[in-house]
Amino acid sequence: MSAGTFETRVRQALYASRRWHPAEIAFWVLAFAAFLLFPRNLLLLNEIAILALFALSLDLILGYAGIVSLGHAAFLGMGAYAAGLTAKYVTADPLAGLAVGMGAAGLLGLVTSPLVLRGTDLTRLMITLGVALILYELANSFGSLTGGADGLQGIMMAPVLGLFGFDIFGRTAYLYSLSVLFLLFLIARRVMHSPFGLSLRAVRDNPLRASASGVPNGRRLAAAYALAAAYAGAAGALLAQTTQFVSLDVLDFHRSADLMLVLIIGGAGYLYGGLVGAIAFKLLQDVIASFTPQYWMFWIGLFLVLFVLGGREMIHGAIKKIAGRFARFGRGGAQ
Repeated sequence: MSAGTFETRVRQALYASRRWHPAEIAFWVLAFAAFLLFPRNLLLLNEIAILALFALSLDLILGYAGIVSLGHAAFLGMGAYAAGLTAKYVTADPLAGLAVGMGAAGLLGLVTSPLVLRGTDLTRLMITLGVALILYELANSFGSLTGGADGLQGIMMAPVLGLFGFDIFGRTAYLYSLSVLFLLFLIARRVMHSPFGLSLRAVRDNPLRASASGVPNGRRLAAAYALAAAYAGAAGALLAQTTQFVSLDVLDFHRSADLMLVLIIGGAGYLYGGLVGAIAFKLLQDVIASFTPQYWMFWIGLFLVLFVLGGREMIHGAIKKIAGRFARFGRGGAQ
């Protein structure tokens, strides 16, 4: 096969992968329609949208680049504190705070990437966990700036685009968070279905062969790590802006652990895994907590054990079957 023919086939495969699946369109239509369908649950839906964005950021590095992390909450916390401090001392504009949160977290990811990317998976787990612990202690120590254990209070947000003010029912919060999630998802989808995304998967599957083929492994992984950090920072900024409060909890280890559970439920490496996992995890948490507020963690733990032992393949198979039906329906409509 000539080089020109191979390049043409790769381009055609990338073009085909960028086409929207009918199930994807249905997913986003339902997400926006939820605003009208569940008006009493908008606060919960807002939490799901933020967790989904946070999970998407981890999926970018774990599912596509093969970088494991136990301290992804470091970027969530950095974005939350950056956006909260911006709102309190600089400007209350939500989009400006979102940009600052993403920039601060992305810069932290870029600076720490040489440490994280050096070594094996076990080394990376320890380093990412260490970075999150250091940030936690710094946020706790600089109480005059961050509020310490009492949290960062007094955050007042201006209306989104100068038109839509935040309310206690979560109407603006949900549409704002969902819109940001959708836009960042579009960017992630475009990036992962590009030659850059293909090279990341090549590095993940076989680093030696990818390097021999001319792929700059280190720079590719560093770029993906910084991009994922910026996404986590956006989730943190949304959390700070919609709750108007930032506490040390955003840097706590359980945030990173919950995120791993979300990806275990939803699956990694296909972008929708974090979104589906966030929906399932939050709904499961909400339902179980309503029945037994004291022991909801026990039941979630039991569910996860059973899920990993036998239910994961069944649920993922059901999702694929539903997506296949949407595809056949879409093809039928196009004919």
